[in-house]
Amino acid sequence: QVQLVESGGGLVQAGDSLRLSCAASGRTFSRSAMGWFRQAPGKEREFVAVISWSGNTIYYAESVKGRFTISRDNAKNTVYLQMNSLKPEDTAVYYCAAGSRLGRTTTRADEYDYWGQGTQVTVSS
Repeated sequence: QVQLVESGGGLVQAGDSLRLSCAASGRTFSRSAMGWFRQAPGKEREFVAVISWSGNTIYYAESVKGRFTISRDNAKNTVYLQMNSLKPEDTAVYYCAAGSRLGRTTTRADEYDYWGQGTQVTVSS
């Protein structure tokens, strides 16, 4: 059974930092892109960041570029999201995704087969 388990969310103040982790089990994703998405109340799920299996290709949403950093450790089957200079508009449930069924580093949520349960990030002003 494949599981993706996120951790590291919490309540912080604007300007603070958080580091999210997503540990995968049940299969290896060392040859798959892994990504982060988020969903705020009343809004659709949106792309945040994605990293290719090798780490050589990375994409960020414009809203987080320069503040967030995605990385991965294939030996640990884990992807990370370092979030700096957090803003209230970053408040959302953050989900990790893996298993791009088309085998590419994609920003499209509908191309991922596996999802975590989400971790809440709340940024107060």
